[in-house]
Amino acid sequence: MDENEEMENVIILKDEEGNEVNFEFLDLVEYNNEEYVILLPVSTSGEEEEGEVVILQIEDNGDANSEEESYISVEDENVLNEVFEIFKEKFKNDFDFVD
Repeated sequence: MDENEEMENVIILKDEEGNEVNFEFLDLVEYNNEEYVILLPVSTSGEEEEGEVVILQIEDNGDANSEEESYISVEDENVLNEVFEIFKEKFKNDFDFVD
């Protein structure tokens, strides 16, 4: 995979302090008529970090013409677990999941 292909899967978000953080987009999961993105933090060296994925809900901004998406954190632990279980089932042969 060349660098351009790698960058296509990278989403840059800002943290609470305004710092840019790179995430690799892993999947889009639909659950209870809502969409959630599964993201993996990427270190600044470009190497994937082993660790936890980040699950964010895609916020509907009401503008169908806008290409920009907004993400909101998910506070409900049950929703996080259900979305992650769907993701794990889809990718059980591609990733080694640690409980």
